[in-house]
This record gives sequence, structure tokens and C-alpha cells, in this order.
Amino acid sequence: MAVERDYYEILGIGRDASDEEIKRAFRQMARQNHPDANPGDPVAEERFKEINEAYEVLRDPDKRAAYDRFGHAGVNGRGVAGGGGPGSPFGGFEDIFDMFFGGAARGGRGARPQSPARGADLELGLEIELREAADGLEREVDIDRIESCQICGGTGSRPGSRPARCPTCQGTGQVTTAQNTLFGRFVTSRACDHCGGQGFVVTDPCDECAGRGMVRRRRRLKVTVPPGVDSGTRLRLGGQGQGGLRGGPPGDLYVHIIVRRHPRFERRGADLESETAVSFVRAALGGRVAVETLYGPAELDLPPGTQPGDVIRMRGHGMPDARRGHARGDLRVTVRVEVPRRLSRRQRELFTELARESGEAGFAGTGDDGEAAAGMMAAASTGKAAAGGPGGASGRGTAAGKPGGPGGGGAAGGKPGKKRGKTLVERMKDAFAGDRDE
Repeated sequence: MAVERDYYEILGIGRDASDEEIKRAFRQMARQNHPDANPGDPVAEERFKEINEAYEVLRDPDKRAAYDRFGHAGVNGRGVAGGGGPGSPFGGFEDIFDMFFGGAARGGRGARPQSPARGADLELGLEIELREAADGLEREVDIDRIESCQICGGTGSRPGSRPARCPTCQGTGQVTTAQNTLFGRFVTSRACDHCGGQGFVVTDPCDECAGRGMVRRRRRLKVTVPPGVDSGTRLRLGGQGQGGLRGGPPGDLYVHIIVRRHPRFERRGADLESETAVSFVRAALGGRVAVETLYGPAELDLPPGTQPGDVIRMRGHGMPDARRGHARGDLRVTVRVEVPRRLSRRQRELFTELARESGEAGFAGTGDDGEAAAGMMAAASTGKAAAGGPGGASGRGTAAGKPGGPGGGGAAGGKPGKKRGKTLVERMKDAFAGDRDE
């Protein structure tokens, strides 16, 4: 949200500047920041727009009075209606009172003069993190609002004095005009120009509020955000809006919640979504995998044979749901299976053996690596010695667990009862684990 600068600050003048000083400051700054004098300078062009906006408000007595009283809210949007007489302290404020206190603040629309009027509501945006939205929080915020003057009690008159009845409308807040025509006598009523429909005028203004009855204050408030809120949630703080007029009740403050996007988790109602990467060995064998949740590390039970893109649900690791008694939703984890780009010699041998056992052809396992893999596969699958039997290199050695045969060059006689070797998948798992440990 853009910050609105003070009009007096834009023109570099004080709040008590005369009309001539305002005009002189405008001409000087407009000449310095005019687009023709600063071609291609977007900063000067934007400053020139600010200068014009400030001058349009401050050169008009009614708009300036509205701005002095209500700030930017008094001149933006609906603007200020004319009609105030010379010297009138309330002339030209009709739309301002509508904006802050509703139509009931004006006597010209059927309301009783000097009747209390409720203050306007305020709105505030509050950005929070996803974890804060899950846990709930309390945060202090600063707001600027208009309050009833504590010195004069909102009357605008110095303590010990009272506003005087308007001499024009005699305290009714309305002026009635009668006109005779060919069709008869027409009577019309309108808000009094002298008192702005208030029915009174301040003759001895309060030093604190300068006769306005209202002052601008900055207040620090505590906002309590319940667990489970989402973007678009609106919290209401009763009685923390603009102050009421003439003792009327204040308006409310509405806080609009904005939950920032999380780099890891996507929110879907009360559920959260994330991804986790696992090796293809882990996906095939299954087991427990460490994952990050919104509330900290946890373990995910990965079933054997998990496929890429499978979604595994972790119960109770999502966002609180107010509709279910703040019970938490789930975390849905999408599994991403990673295939290694580089293999060690041992890993390549095991892959080659796995491909041969699976009956797959056309794999990249030729040359020395292929021969080594073939020899390893033969030794692992038959459990026989690598040394040759009778007849030289082509002869077979004795099988493990049997006495040595008549081959001479074979291995020594095996021991009775050989311990079972690891399976191929187990050896692959050990190979990848050893590669990660290196």
C-alpha cells in the first residue's frame, strides 16, 4: 500500500501558511519538477503529480479545512461539497461527516441537530507467516484514528464554555425557504450553511482540538489471531474504529489477514502439500524416510515399491480446522524418485547384474565393466571358485562346501556348510550406502 505524504510537506510549507505562500511554493516546485524540465525522469514526473494534487487541495479553503481536520480521508474519494458560508467553521464538511459518521450526523437529512453519531469503521491489513497462522498469535499494531477530544468532551469549546446556538437556523440545523409560484407555494429545506447542519457554532474554541471536537491519535492495539486462519479472514475489534461525534459510539476496526506463501508447503484448506526426494533403492525397498513438516522433522513410512509421483498422507500434520474443533488436517507428501547420474564401478557392476537377472537387454555394460560384472555375477550366482579345474583355465573348480575334486589347480576343499551370501538387492543397497559414506 502506497504511503500518502502530507500535502504541506510536499509543498515545503507550514500548516499556517497563507494563500500567497501556498501559491508561491507551488510555482517554485512545479517549475523545478515539470516534465519538460526533466525529460525521461519518472521520479520528477511522479513528484510533479504530487505537487499538483497538494496544491489543488490547499488552495481551496473548504478542501483545506477538510484536510486539516480529517487528513487524506477528508479529500479523497467523495471529495468535499461546497456550500459553507464565509467564516463558517463547518461549511463544506457535509460529505466528510457522511464519510466518518454517516448521514445521521447532518441535520439537513432529517437528523436531529446535536444528536450523537457513530464513528466510521477502520480497516487494516496484517501479514503473517504460515506457521503463525497454524499456531495463532498475538501481535501489536499501530493505527491512526480520529477520537473525541478529551479536553472539551467533543464539544469543540474551551472548558467552561459552551457552543452557541446558530443564529441563522436558530439551532435547528436546517434553513427553510418558501417560494410563491403560479402553481402555489413551495417550501424547501436544506442544511444550514452557517453551521453545516449542526445547529450550533463554536465561539470559544478548545485549545487542544481548535474547535473541531475531534483529534487525531496514534494508538497501539493488540490483535489476537486464532489458529487456522487463512488469507481473506477478517477479524473484528469492536469499538476500535473512528471516534463518534458528540458522544456517539466509536466504529469498529476490521483486520484483514494475509498469509504469506511458504517456500516448501502449499495449502489446500486444512491440508498441506509438499515433496520429498528418495533414492530408487529406497523406493523399491521401502522403509522410514526423514521429512520436514510445518511443525518440525518427522518420519514418513514409505511402502515397498513406491512409484514416482505417489502421494503418501501423514495424518495430523496439516493446519488446524476451526470447523472441526481445531483438529489438524493432513500433510500430503508427493514422492520424487531420484536416479543417480554418476555411478561408482561397484554400483555399475550391481546394476549390470540386476539387468541380466531381469532379462533386460541393451544396457550400457560392455567392455571391461561388462566382463567384470559378468564374472561377479557368475561367482555370486553359482557360488563356485574362480580358479580353473582340470584342463587348465576352462576347467571348473570344486563347489563350495564339497571336498576338492581332481582338478589339481582348483581351490582348496571347501568347509562343510557355507554361510549364505547376501542377495543382489542387499548388495546394491550396501554399495549405495558405502558410496554415500565416502
